[in-house]
Amino acid sequence: MSVMKRVSMIFRAKANKALDRMEDPRETLDYSYQTQLELLQKVRRGVADVATSRKRVELQMNQLEQSSNKLDKQARDALSAGREDLAREALSRKSGVQGQLADLQTQYTSLQSEEEKLTSASQRLQAKVDAFRTKKETIKATYTAAEAQTRINEAFTGISEEMGDVGMAIQRAEDKTAQMQARAGAIDELMASGALDDLGGRRDDIQAELDQLSANSDVESELRRLRGEIAASAPKQLEGSGPNGDGQGQGQAQSAQAQSAQAQSAQAQSAPYAPPAPTQNPQQAAQSAGIPVSDLPSANDQPQDGEGP
Repeated sequence: MSVMKRVSMIFRAKANKALDRMEDPRETLDYSYQTQLELLQKVRRGVADVATSRKRVELQMNQLEQSSNKLDKQARDALSAGREDLAREALSRKSGVQGQLADLQTQYTSLQSEEEKLTSASQRLQAKVDAFRTKKETIKATYTAAEAQTRINEAFTGISEEMGDVGMAIQRAEDKTAQMQARAGAIDELMASGALDDLGGRRDDIQAELDQLSANSDVESELRRLRGEIAASAPKQLEGSGPNGDGQGQGQAQSAQAQSAQAQSAQAQSAPYAPPAPTQNPQQAAQSAGIPVSDLPSANDQPQDGEGP
Protein backbone atom coordinates (compact mmCIF):
# COMPACT_ATOMS: atom_id res chain seq x y z
CA MET A 1 0.00 0.00 0.00
CA SER A 2 1.40 3.38 -1.01
CA VAL A 3 1.75 6.32 1.33
CA MET A 4 -1.01 8.33 -0.34
CA LYS A 5 -3.48 5.45 -0.06
CA ARG A 6 -2.67 5.07 3.63
CA VAL A 7 -3.09 8.81 4.23
CA SER A 8 -6.37 8.78 2.33
CA MET A 9 -7.64 5.81 4.32
CA ILE A 10 -6.64 7.47 7.62
CA PHE A 11 -8.47 10.64 6.68
CA ARG A 12 -11.56 8.70 5.64
CA ALA A 13 -11.49 6.74 8.92
CA LYS A 14 -11.13 9.94 10.96
CA ALA A 15 -13.92 11.62 9.00
CA ASN A 16 -16.17 8.59 9.39
CA LYS A 17 -15.59 8.54 13.15
CA ALA A 18 -16.23 12.27 13.46
CA LEU A 19 -19.43 11.99 11.40
CA ASP A 20 -20.58 9.02 13.44
CA ARG A 21 -20.03 11.04 16.62
CA MET A 22 -21.97 13.97 15.15
CA GLU A 23 -24.81 11.85 13.75
CA ASP A 24 -28.11 11.87 15.59
CA PRO A 25 -30.37 8.86 14.78
CA ARG A 26 -33.48 10.96 15.22
CA GLU A 27 -32.32 13.49 12.65
CA THR A 28 -31.35 10.67 10.28
CA LEU A 29 -34.80 9.08 10.61
CA ASP A 30 -36.50 12.41 9.99
CA TYR A 31 -34.39 12.95 6.89
CA SER A 32 -35.22 9.46 5.60
CA TYR A 33 -38.90 10.07 6.18
CA GLN A 34 -38.66 13.37 4.33
CA THR A 35 -36.95 11.61 1.42
CA GLN A 36 -39.71 8.99 1.25
CA LEU A 37 -42.34 11.71 1.28
CA GLU A 38 -40.61 13.40 -1.64
CA LEU A 39 -40.47 10.08 -3.51
CA LEU A 40 -44.17 9.49 -2.82
CA GLN A 41 -44.92 12.96 -4.10
CA LYS A 42 -43.02 12.23 -7.31
CA VAL A 43 -44.95 8.97 -7.77
CA ARG A 44 -48.24 10.79 -7.27
CA ARG A 45 -47.15 13.44 -9.74
CA GLY A 46 -46.31 10.68 -12.24
CA VAL A 47 -49.71 9.10 -11.73
CA ALA A 48 -51.31 12.48 -12.36
CA ASP A 49 -49.26 12.97 -15.53
CA VAL A 50 -50.18 9.52 -16.85
CA ALA A 51 -53.82 10.14 -16.05
CA THR A 52 -53.63 13.47 -17.87
CA SER A 53 -52.14 11.80 -20.96
CA ARG A 54 -54.77 9.09 -20.83
CA LYS A 55 -57.49 11.69 -20.63
CA ARG A 56 -56.04 13.57 -23.58
CA VAL A 57 -55.93 10.38 -25.67
CA GLU A 58 -59.48 9.68 -24.65
CA LEU A 59 -60.55 13.11 -25.87
CA GLN A 60 -58.75 12.56 -29.16
CA MET A 61 -60.44 9.20 -29.52
CA ASN A 62 -63.83 10.83 -28.97
CA GLN A 63 -63.05 13.43 -31.61
CA LEU A 64 -61.96 10.76 -34.11
CA GLU A 65 -65.07 8.74 -33.43
CA GLN A 66 -67.18 11.80 -34.07
CA SER A 67 -65.22 12.46 -37.29
CA SER A 68 -65.63 8.86 -38.35
CA ASN A 69 -69.37 8.98 -37.74
CA LYS A 70 -69.58 12.23 -39.69
CA LEU A 71 -67.70 10.79 -42.69
CA ASP A 72 -69.91 7.72 -42.62
CA LYS A 73 -72.97 9.94 -42.75
CA GLN A 74 -71.46 11.97 -45.56
CA ALA A 75 -70.77 8.79 -47.55
CA ARG A 76 -74.37 7.68 -47.08
CA ASP A 77 -75.63 11.07 -48.18
CA ALA A 78 -73.38 11.04 -51.26
CA LEU A 79 -74.62 7.61 -52.28
CA SER A 80 -78.16 8.74 -51.77
CA ALA A 81 -77.45 11.70 -54.06
CA GLY A 82 -75.84 9.48 -56.69
CA ARG A 83 -72.37 10.77 -56.01
CA GLU A 84 -70.41 7.58 -55.67
CA ASP A 85 -67.13 9.43 -56.02
CA LEU A 86 -67.91 11.58 -53.01
CA ALA A 87 -69.03 8.55 -51.09
CA ARG A 88 -65.77 6.81 -51.93
CA GLU A 89 -63.76 9.83 -50.78
CA ALA A 90 -65.68 10.01 -47.53
CA LEU A 91 -65.15 6.34 -46.90
CA SER A 92 -61.44 6.74 -47.66
CA ARG A 93 -61.13 9.49 -45.06
CA LYS A 94 -63.14 7.37 -42.68
CA SER A 95 -60.66 4.56 -43.11
CA GLY A 96 -57.78 6.91 -42.20
CA VAL A 97 -59.66 8.10 -39.15
CA GLN A 98 -60.33 4.52 -38.13
CA GLY A 99 -56.58 3.80 -38.35
CA GLN A 100 -55.78 6.78 -36.11
CA LEU A 101 -58.52 5.68 -33.76
CA ALA A 102 -57.00 2.21 -33.51
CA ASP A 103 -53.58 3.69 -32.69
CA LEU A 104 -55.09 5.92 -30.04
CA GLN A 105 -56.97 2.97 -28.63
CA THR A 106 -53.68 1.06 -28.26
CA GLN A 107 -52.04 4.08 -26.68
CA TYR A 108 -55.01 4.56 -24.39
CA THR A 109 -54.81 0.97 -23.24
CA SER A 110 -51.09 1.32 -22.51
CA LEU A 111 -51.56 4.55 -20.57
CA GLN A 112 -54.41 3.05 -18.62
CA SER A 113 -52.27 0.06 -17.67
CA GLU A 114 -49.37 2.37 -16.69
CA GLU A 115 -51.71 4.47 -14.61
CA GLU A 116 -52.97 1.44 -12.77
CA LYS A 117 -49.41 0.33 -12.06
CA LEU A 118 -48.39 3.75 -10.79
CA THR A 119 -51.53 3.98 -8.67
CA SER A 120 -50.81 0.59 -7.11
CA ALA A 121 -47.17 1.58 -6.50
CA SER A 122 -48.28 4.87 -4.98
CA GLN A 123 -50.61 3.05 -2.63
CA ARG A 124 -47.91 0.59 -1.61
CA LEU A 125 -45.43 3.41 -1.13
CA GLN A 126 -47.99 5.33 0.93
CA ALA A 127 -48.49 2.32 3.19
CA LYS A 128 -44.72 1.91 3.49
CA VAL A 129 -44.27 5.59 4.35
CA ASP A 130 -46.99 5.39 6.97
CA ALA A 131 -45.40 2.31 8.52
CA PHE A 132 -41.98 3.99 8.42
CA ARG A 133 -43.45 7.05 10.09
CA THR A 134 -44.86 4.95 12.94
CA LYS A 135 -41.61 3.03 13.32
CA LYS A 136 -39.64 6.27 13.15
CA GLU A 137 -41.61 7.83 15.98
CA THR A 138 -41.25 4.66 18.04
CA ILE A 139 -37.47 4.55 17.48
CA LYS A 140 -37.15 8.25 18.29
CA ALA A 141 -39.12 7.83 21.51
CA THR A 142 -37.04 4.79 22.48
CA TYR A 143 -33.79 6.59 21.70
CA THR A 144 -34.89 9.65 23.68
CA ALA A 145 -35.84 7.49 26.65
CA ALA A 146 -32.55 5.58 26.47
CA GLU A 147 -30.62 8.84 26.24
CA ALA A 148 -32.45 10.26 29.24
CA GLN A 149 -31.88 7.03 31.21
CA THR A 150 -28.18 7.13 30.30
CA ARG A 151 -27.84 10.71 31.48
CA ILE A 152 -29.66 9.90 34.72
CA ASN A 153 -27.40 6.90 35.35
CA GLU A 154 -24.32 8.96 34.57
CA ALA A 155 -25.55 11.66 36.94
CA PHE A 156 -26.12 9.07 39.70
CA THR A 157 -22.73 7.48 39.20
CA GLY A 158 -20.98 10.83 38.79
CA ILE A 159 -19.27 9.95 35.48
CA SER A 160 -21.01 12.59 33.39
CA GLU A 161 -19.14 15.73 32.44
CA GLU A 162 -21.52 18.03 34.32
CA MET A 163 -21.50 15.94 37.50
CA GLY A 164 -17.74 15.45 37.17
CA ASP A 165 -17.28 19.22 37.18
CA VAL A 166 -19.64 19.53 40.15
CA GLY A 167 -17.78 16.78 42.03
CA MET A 168 -14.44 18.48 41.39
CA ALA A 169 -15.86 21.80 42.58
CA ILE A 170 -17.16 20.17 45.76
CA GLN A 171 -13.79 18.49 46.33
CA ARG A 172 -11.97 21.80 45.90
CA ALA A 173 -14.40 23.50 48.27
CA GLU A 174 -13.89 20.76 50.88
CA ASP A 175 -10.11 21.01 50.54
CA LYS A 176 -10.18 24.78 50.96
CA THR A 177 -12.53 24.46 53.94
CA ALA A 178 -10.25 21.91 55.62
CA GLN A 179 -7.21 24.13 54.95
CA MET A 180 -9.01 27.16 56.38
CA GLN A 181 -10.08 25.20 59.48
CA ALA A 182 -6.53 23.99 60.01
CA ARG A 183 -5.21 27.56 59.63
CA ALA A 184 -7.80 28.89 62.09
CA GLY A 185 -6.90 26.19 64.61
CA ALA A 186 -3.19 26.92 64.23
CA ILE A 187 -3.75 30.66 64.73
CA ASP A 188 -5.87 29.96 67.82
CA GLU A 189 -3.09 27.81 69.29
CA LEU A 190 -0.47 30.47 68.56
CA MET A 191 -2.62 33.19 70.07
CA ALA A 192 -3.25 31.06 73.16
CA SER A 193 0.47 30.47 73.56
CA GLY A 194 1.23 34.17 73.16
CA ALA A 195 3.34 33.79 70.04
CA LEU A 196 1.04 36.07 68.02
CA ASP A 197 0.22 38.68 70.64
CA ASP A 198 2.00 41.37 68.67
CA LEU A 199 -0.15 40.58 65.64
CA GLY A 200 -3.38 40.81 67.54
CA GLY A 201 -3.19 44.54 68.26
CA ARG A 202 -3.16 46.16 71.68
CA ARG A 203 -3.36 43.77 74.61
CA ASP A 204 -5.99 44.11 77.29
CA ASP A 205 -4.25 45.50 80.42
CA ILE A 206 -7.06 44.45 82.73
CA GLN A 207 -6.96 40.88 81.49
CA ALA A 208 -3.15 40.84 81.82
CA GLU A 209 -3.38 42.09 85.41
CA LEU A 210 -6.02 39.50 86.25
CA ASP A 211 -3.81 36.78 84.79
CA GLN A 212 -0.90 38.08 86.95
CA LEU A 213 -3.04 38.02 90.09
CA SER A 214 -4.14 34.47 89.31
CA ALA A 215 -0.51 33.42 88.92
CA ASN A 216 0.41 35.17 92.21
CA SER A 217 -2.43 33.41 94.05
CA ASP A 218 -1.13 30.08 92.73
CA VAL A 219 2.35 30.96 94.03
CA GLU A 220 0.94 31.97 97.45
CA SER A 221 -1.01 28.73 97.76
CA GLU A 222 2.14 26.77 96.89
CA LEU A 223 4.14 28.70 99.53
CA ARG A 224 1.53 28.00 102.19
CA ARG A 225 1.67 24.33 101.33
CA LEU A 226 5.46 24.30 101.65
CA ARG A 227 5.32 26.14 105.01
CA GLY A 228 2.84 23.65 106.36
CA GLU A 229 5.04 20.74 105.31
CA ILE A 230 8.10 22.36 106.91
CA ALA A 231 6.20 23.14 110.12
CA ALA A 232 4.92 19.56 110.29
CA SER A 233 8.35 18.03 109.79
CA ALA A 234 10.28 20.29 112.28
CA PRO A 235 8.86 18.82 115.59
CA LYS A 236 9.62 15.30 114.45
CA GLN A 237 13.24 16.19 113.82
CA LEU A 238 13.52 17.85 117.25
CA GLU A 239 12.07 14.86 119.04
CA GLY A 240 14.55 12.48 117.39
CA SER A 241 17.62 14.63 118.37
CA GLY A 242 20.24 13.41 121.04
CA PRO A 243 22.35 15.22 123.69
CA ASN A 244 23.66 17.57 121.09
CA GLY A 245 20.16 18.60 120.29
CA ASP A 246 20.75 22.23 121.21
CA GLY A 247 23.21 22.82 118.42
CA GLN A 248 21.03 20.89 115.95
CA GLY A 249 17.96 22.90 117.06
CA GLN A 250 19.79 26.15 116.47
CA GLY A 251 20.85 24.95 113.01
CA GLN A 252 17.29 23.93 112.18
CA ALA A 253 16.02 27.29 113.41
CA GLN A 254 18.54 29.09 111.23
CA SER A 255 17.63 26.94 108.22
CA ALA A 256 13.91 27.58 108.88
CA GLN A 257 14.60 31.31 109.09
CA ALA A 258 16.57 31.14 105.84
CA GLN A 259 13.79 29.28 104.09
CA SER A 260 11.24 31.76 105.45
CA ALA A 261 13.38 34.65 104.20
CA GLN A 262 13.70 33.05 100.76
CA ALA A 263 9.95 32.45 100.59
CA GLN A 264 9.28 36.05 101.65
CA SER A 265 11.72 37.37 99.02
CA ALA A 266 10.09 35.21 96.32
CA GLN A 267 6.67 36.41 97.45
CA ALA A 268 7.87 40.00 97.37
CA GLN A 269 9.20 39.59 93.85
CA SER A 270 6.00 37.94 92.52
CA ALA A 271 3.44 39.96 94.52
CA PRO A 272 2.77 43.68 94.26
CA TYR A 273 4.63 46.06 96.58
CA ALA A 274 3.48 46.00 100.27
CA PRO A 275 4.93 47.67 103.40
CA PRO A 276 7.38 45.50 105.37
CA ALA A 277 6.03 43.52 108.30
CA PRO A 278 7.30 44.26 111.83
CA THR A 279 10.46 42.42 112.89
CA GLN A 280 9.91 39.39 115.10
CA ASN A 281 12.14 38.62 118.09
CA PRO A 282 13.96 35.31 118.26
CA GLN A 283 11.32 33.77 120.56
CA GLN A 284 8.51 34.50 118.12
CA ALA A 285 10.59 33.25 115.24
CA ALA A 286 11.37 30.06 117.10
CA GLN A 287 7.73 29.54 118.00
CA SER A 288 6.68 30.04 114.38
CA ALA A 289 9.36 27.49 113.41
CA GLY A 290 8.19 25.00 116.08
CA ILE A 291 11.33 25.27 118.34
CA PRO A 292 10.86 25.36 122.14
CA VAL A 293 11.72 28.72 123.71
CA SER A 294 13.69 27.06 126.54
CA ASP A 295 16.22 25.78 124.07
CA LEU A 296 17.13 29.29 122.95
CA PRO A 297 19.89 31.28 124.89
CA SER A 298 18.62 34.24 126.88
CA ALA A 299 19.85 37.78 126.46
CA ASN A 300 21.44 37.80 129.97
CA ASP A 301 23.49 34.69 129.37
CA GLN A 302 27.21 35.51 129.17
CA PRO A 303 29.39 33.74 126.65
CA GLN A 304 31.76 31.24 128.05
CA ASP A 305 35.50 31.18 127.54
CA GLY A 306 36.49 30.62 123.96
CA GLU A 307 32.98 31.49 122.60
CA GLY A 308 32.14 34.51 120.70
CA PRO A 309 29.46 36.98 121.61
